[in-house]
Amino acid sequence: MKKIIINIVSIFALLLMVNCQDDNFSFGSIDAPTNLEVTAEIVGQSADFPDGDGSGKIKLKSTADNAISYKYIFSDGTSENAPNGVFEKRFTKPGVNTYVITVIASGRGGITTNTTLEIKILSNFTDDEAVQLLTGGSSKKWYWSASETGHLGVGPNSSDVTQNYYPVWYQAAAFEKAGSPNSSCLYDNVLTFSLDGDQLKFNLDNGGRTFFNAAFLSVGGGSGSEDSCLDYATTGLKTVTLSPSESVITTNPEHATQTRGTMLNIADGGFMGYYIGQSSYEILSITANRMVVRAVMGGNPALAWYHIFTTTPPNQTPDTDYTNLVWSDEFNTDGAPDSTKWGYDLGAGGWGNSETQTYTNSANNVIVTGGNLKITAKKEGSDYTSARLKSEGKYEFTYGKIEFRAKLPVGGGTWPAVWSLGSDYATNTWPGCGEIDFMEHKGNDPNVIHGTLHYPGHSGGNANTSTKTITNASTEFHVYKTVWSPTSVKFYVDDTLFHSFANDNTVPFNKDFFLILNVAMGGTFGGTIDPTFTQSSMEVDYIRVYQ
Repeated sequence: MKKIIINIVSIFALLLMVNCQDDNFSFGSIDAPTNLEVTAEIVGQSADFPDGDGSGKIKLKSTADNAISYKYIFSDGTSENAPNGVFEKRFTKPGVNTYVITVIASGRGGITTNTTLEIKILSNFTDDEAVQLLTGGSSKKWYWSASETGHLGVGPNSSDVTQNYYPVWYQAAAFEKAGSPNSSCLYDNVLTFSLDGDQLKFNLDNGGRTFFNAAFLSVGGGSGSEDSCLDYATTGLKTVTLSPSESVITTNPEHATQTRGTMLNIADGGFMGYYIGQSSYEILSITANRMVVRAVMGGNPALAWYHIFTTTPPNQTPDTDYTNLVWSDEFNTDGAPDSTKWGYDLGAGGWGNSETQTYTNSANNVIVTGGNLKITAKKEGSDYTSARLKSEGKYEFTYGKIEFRAKLPVGGGTWPAVWSLGSDYATNTWPGCGEIDFMEHKGNDPNVIHGTLHYPGHSGGNANTSTKTITNASTEFHVYKTVWSPTSVKFYVDDTLFHSFANDNTVPFNKDFFLILNVAMGGTFGGTIDPTFTQSSMEVDYIRVYQ
């Protein structure tokens, strides 16, 4: 712990020029703060850990006679006003680093007293991948994902694990804010994350107009009871630090699938487009082209706001839509699947993912009955059997809308998937051939739907992916849809967009692919198989391709 006492007073010259008749001005007592005392406690500091416990936290407390407010300025580029002199700071640069802290005590009339202290502190937190995804290694622009339902939303900031990780109370419709000049400024936002050496920076260019939450209209000189766009410019680089999240989500049983666990802290009152009196945002998920963040509302900790950003500028011009049905299987004829449309992958061997099942073409594992295709994974002694259908050599296509209605199997270790593989996989080995997973699901993580693309540099555990949590994935049918065009690949469940990928000629998604339907067991994605598992089926009502 450090304690610093200083009596240095910086007195501003006061020049008062009065040229008024009969006017009396009383400024009251103008006293400089004196006896400025700063206490700095490094969290976890001890004889064994002189630089702290690795959290990077320091607790600061300042007092002074005649002071009415305090400000801390840190050499990492951040600062903080602390009216009562108390503030807890987290330094996030990994390793042991030395920082200078300037403390300013302000008195009446703007007279200040200041001092500096130097501290050395350890931080063990790092998220280099998030920095790379935010900046692309140098600089990257982000935009509101205006075409996506829920790009702006709100929910409770509570201990309710069923609701505290998504915007259960309100989700903005696609381009909802574009319909009024009082809100359309939101979609003008350009958020740029960049690297200056090893320091993360942020700039918000909003064209001089900010979309304010109604509770903060006065900040922009407005008033009223409705959110509104006000003249309020925000340009200028601001320092960003990353820190581990301590939100309510991190204590949820399923927190690993609900948040990345990284906080994004913007210095000097910076914010990500929508003014809610908050400068710290929890990164729930991030890929190379999509980011979901959560922020607790300033002044109202019962509310959590959600923002979704993409690297594609908002464009209300309708995306490519495919409406001409060119191929389908409605599964209306009982018996084996239509051999003019489907072939099989057979056998065991792990299928490149340490899977445990053996694929068969037996009616015990795959059959059309009652208007549905049923692919059943079964326990056979100490082994497992299942089926994998493919349209390879029977139907292959480039671009289109792929839509299917399905009910998924239940049980730990089940891994149902409807996906596609580049037709040139034999000569252009995976992931060079490309893979689009329209839907995957883990029985060990029920109701979480994955949409994923695999390609060079982004495959396996590093694939380009996103998820959507739904209800009753294994007891009710849901409609899954992917729209694949020359410019994008977009994933939907029940008409809700949950992942968008910018397609171009640098990735292998501009050539023929074929369809695959299967239920795997275990493996690198399916995980541990429930020892009580006996059998469960993926049921598909139809699968259709439109162009």
